[in-house]
Amino acid sequence: MPELPEVETTTRGLAPHICGQTVKAVNIYQTQLRWPIPLEVQHLEGQLSGNIERRAKYMLWHFTTGSVVMHLGMSGTMRVVDAGTPLKKHDHFEVVFDNGKALRLNDPRRFGAVLWQPKDSELSIIHSLGPEPLSNDFDGDYLHHKLAKRKGAIKNAIMTNAVVVGVGNIYASESLFLSGIHPKRAANRVSKTRCQLLANNIKLVLEKAIQQGGTTLKDFTQTDGSPGYFAQQLNVYGRAGEACPNCQSVIKKITLGQRSSFYCPSCQN
Repeated sequence: MPELPEVETTTRGLAPHICGQTVKAVNIYQTQLRWPIPLEVQHLEGQLSGNIERRAKYMLWHFTTGSVVMHLGMSGTMRVVDAGTPLKKHDHFEVVFDNGKALRLNDPRRFGAVLWQPKDSELSIIHSLGPEPLSNDFDGDYLHHKLAKRKGAIKNAIMTNAVVVGVGNIYASESLFLSGIHPKRAANRVSKTRCQLLANNIKLVLEKAIQQGGTTLKDFTQTDGSPGYFAQQLNVYGRAGEACPNCQSVIKKITLGQRSSFYCPSCQN
């Protein structure tokens, strides 16, 4: 599933090609994604595209009347092509511009989303989100406060959007490894000092992943079709049975919250 760095990479890749362009047509080839595509999205013809930004794993594409809210789901990709380019299988949503280009969403599993957020309002799925991990609102003090009453595993806690957004499975495992924290440790038993270390490492891991264009494990590619290269820098994720890069102990794999978790039994406690 595309996580925060992949969505940030996609957002940055799209911006130069769609911002400031006038919409000529909106074509919906499959109305039923994770939720039905609302009719309001079809009323963008003639409107000038504003900026696009990321919020958690959502992309908010702004217009004068509101915003198109897009999510890549499990395997969605977005690309800008010449409007005359033949459609690919699973191209479900298209915005054609006056300059002859088109933005297309391809989503084989249809877990992605295209929604509409009217101007001066906020969808409930956006309103309920916690702070951005790369913002000043997220630090060790904040994290320690939010974890104080959580008895569940720390890995599950930092993947909870109400605590902090966009820390998906890959980056949670990597951040916990760098912080020396076992993924099953009770969240409310992580000290303030270690929370500060963890918050810093979450920022570090995400920033590095964004610089590398995200992590391609299976489905994700950037808007130009190239893969994300952060997979080459993973310390523990997907490396069960291999040697820990720090101590040479064997990396273990467990399941937490129905997700695979990877850790070093010697370095993390």
